[in-house]
Amino acid sequence: MAGIADPKSVQVDKSGGTGVEIAWKDGHQSHYTFQFLRDACPCALCDDERAKTSRKPGSPPAAAPGALPMFREPLRPTEVQPAGKYAITFVWNDGHQHGIYSWEYLYRLGVEHDRRWRDYLAALRQQGLGREPKRG
Repeated sequence: MAGIADPKSVQVDKSGGTGVEIAWKDGHQSHYTFQFLRDACPCALCDDERAKTSRKPGSPPAAAPGALPMFREPLRPTEVQPAGKYAITFVWNDGHQHGIYSWEYLYRLGVEHDRRWRDYLAALRQQGLGREPKRG
């Protein structure tokens, strides 16, 4: 039985590096950058690290105190594979490969991201910021 979190189409731009586009069967559209997906990895190791640091899925880890900024190659998958009919997996260029990104998880991340963005824009409007200039 098809669920709300079933994708209609999935496009992974591995060579261009722009990320993943998913059109959901309910009409919702989601875009995920590769950096966001890597920072949202659902594996037990990443979940544990996020729990210890109170970091939300998709938020980048904090830099170590006193660490100098270093150039790092942008995160991207070197391999992308389906996991049955329920998920997708990535082998990342940083060597990590343990996350199984279920369609349900990705759908929730996409919907939550859209909700947070709307809330952010509403907060800006309440503060008198983010208004379009008057025309005319």
